[in-house]
Amino acid sequence: MISENRTTILVVDDQRTVRATLRAYLEDNGFRVLTAENASQARVVTTGNEVDLILLDIVMPDEDGFSLCRDLRGTCATPIIFLSARDRDNDRIAGLEVGADDYVAKPFNPRELVARIKAILRRLHAAPPEPAPIDSGSISFDHWCLQRRKKRLVSSCGTREHELTGAEYQLLMVFLRHPRRVMARDELLEMTCGRHGRPFDRTIDNQVRRLRKKVEAEPSRPRVIRTVWGRGYCLDVAVT
Repeated sequence: MISENRTTILVVDDQRTVRATLRAYLEDNGFRVLTAENASQARVVTTGNEVDLILLDIVMPDEDGFSLCRDLRGTCATPIIFLSARDRDNDRIAGLEVGADDYVAKPFNPRELVARIKAILRRLHAAPPEPAPIDSGSISFDHWCLQRRKKRLVSSCGTREHELTGAEYQLLMVFLRHPRRVMARDELLEMTCGRHGRPFDRTIDNQVRRLRKKVEAEPSRPRVIRTVWGRGYCLDVAVT
């Protein structure tokens, strides 16, 4: 079980009332909370502190959340949840594409937000029972080796490397634990995000597309992560 009193959450939002409200509620739920009113302050906080999860607004005066998320993903795998009044499908998809682990539209139920935070932290700190044998340090599949601690993919010849976002890592781990098994989108969403999909939810499709760009020789003709039409996706290679 996660020790919440040692879990640090960074709230990045340009509205003081939002920062104060979130801080009070999260602290009441046992979290340590840091705040930043813009992207520049957020970078300073993440540089000088160990942050376990980031709640990130999109519309900010100096630099938007998409840009900050993309920049952070180049240096760390800290889970990121976007909190935004922008609730269009394109905004949610864009947030996931730049590396966010979840997207919550404002106004939101604070209990639901805490539940999503805990779900992400559980996935990071407590791996579920694994039907396939998984080494704690690295996993090999096709022509790749996944370094679990660093969330990094390294090709078998050592010439290519890819850093994985938190969402990409979680989805790949689900596939690696269930090789050769066809899994529906709703099942994958539940296993990676702890929630059920809404109609036309393209979260898993977009995460699969991003993963394919990293593991497939020809992403437009995938053979590692195969689409099974009408049923879902399947990791169609051996795992060792």
